[in-house]
Amino acid sequence: MPPRFDGLRALFINTTLKRSPEVSNTEGLIRLSSQIMRQHGVEVDELRAVDHDIATGVWPDMTEHGWATDEWPQLFPRVLDAHILVLCGPIWLGDNSSVMKRVIERLYACSSLLNDNGQYAYYGRVGGCLITGNEDGIKHCAMNVLYSLQHLGYTIPPQADAGWIGEAGPGPSYLDPGSGGPENDFTNRNTTFMTYNLLHLARMLTAAGGIPAYGNQRSAWDAGCQPDSANPEHR
Repeated sequence: MPPRFDGLRALFINTTLKRSPEVSNTEGLIRLSSQIMRQHGVEVDELRAVDHDIATGVWPDMTEHGWATDEWPQLFPRVLDAHILVLCGPIWLGDNSSVMKRVIERLYACSSLLNDNGQYAYYGRVGGCLITGNEDGIKHCAMNVLYSLQHLGYTIPPQADAGWIGEAGPGPSYLDPGSGGPENDFTNRNTTFMTYNLLHLARMLTAAGGIPAYGNQRSAWDAGCQPDSANPEHR
């Protein structure tokens, strides 16, 4: 019997440069992964970042640092509500989109927050990425995204990325008629594997109560209680 993942929540952030309702090819690949999750009981949330007024910067609320408006403080609770975060976006000039960079910077802005165990807030959560485009760069973009997520505290499962690119140079995008994208076996396989790996690891972490807290508590370190310290008062 196929496994169930009821109780898990996932957030897909689409970092396309296109505002709604313009067609996003990245959204086509998101649809494949999110459909698998929904079929197995996962509550899925989707966010197209460019539709929101997300200020540039590395502070939780940029209105406190010179910006007139910033929607990130209102969007961030959706990040904390998710056991699984999948950052998704297109390739431009061989790299992640400017919107992807901005979202990662704002995630970084909130990375000093702590969870109930005194660890960084993203501990115990799982991260992955989906990349689309019609030029080379999937692995390069995925390396940047996955490194960033693990550095912030997310746990990355095996095969945590997937993507689709057409032929090198100008050509059809993923959802364009005749592109072959939605039928591509390699992309479909990798997206499916990524999705299930995210689900399995998220369920494992949730069942275990997250990452064990010994040795990685920012709150304890700041209080002077350093693991394996020679001073017994700091153990």
